Amino acid sequence: MLQLLLILIVIALVSGAMGFTGIAAGAAGLAKIIFVLMLLGIGLIVILAMMGLAILF
Repeated sequence: MLQLLLILIVIALVSGAMGFTGIAAGAAGLAKIIFVLMLLGIGLIVILAMMGLAILF
């Protein structure tokens, strides 16, 4: 998921620099959504690990 986030950030920066503001806004919006989902997932894993319920590894 981090790789997708980085790809969308690069797309947003390159298209914004080239003047394609619609594409840049769309890619930045998707990157924000993926970032929030990733933070929620990490937070959930940390909380479960602190409670001793996460047997992931």
